[in-house]
Amino acid sequence: MIKDIVLKNRSYRGFDESYSFTREDLLEYVDAMRLCASSANIQPLKYYISYEKEEVESILTFTHFGGALPELHLPRTGNHPTAFIIICQDTDISSNIAQFQKDVGIVAQTALLMAAEKDLGGLMIGNFQGDDIKKLLKFADNIKPQLVIALGKPAEEIVITNIPDSGITKYYRDEKDVHYVPKRKLEDVVIN
Repeated sequence: MIKDIVLKNRSYRGFDESYSFTREDLLEYVDAMRLCASSANIQPLKYYISYEKEEVESILTFTHFGGALPELHLPRTGNHPTAFIIICQDTDISSNIAQFQKDVGIVAQTALLMAAEKDLGGLMIGNFQGDDIKKLLKFADNIKPQLVIALGKPAEEIVITNIPDSGITKYYRDEKDVHYVPKRKLEDVVIN
């Protein structure tokens, strides 16, 4: 079952804008995220949830999707995410950003696996303008955005494929806008 959910959990860059989240929906994600492992159990991560269309669109302007396909200008108009969870670090709890980067990954993956379980999807966005988001949302000085998670109902097809003989790992899209993600073979990642 876990592997099935992992396979459903793709990095979506196109969403059905008719699907909406509530505050309670997103609090369910955050409730699971807060229960994840934390380095030395310090727990400096905090979460901002956004589900109102105007604010979601404002946050979107400070994010960058699909860095390997800049010519596509993703997400396309009409396929925007309908919610965000912004993972932040409270530097009053710990100012050591590097120590908690793995925690950020753990909680982000937890949220995306939860989304996949509900036939939803998302995208971890590391390419964002943190200072602009912080200003937009009026975060206190001690709240530092670390990762943005876009959420929504996927409106695109993603296919996992083998890395070609050339060794190129860059994702790509075909003429039908199907998104292909090359992955290394099992035998290529196991160290003997």
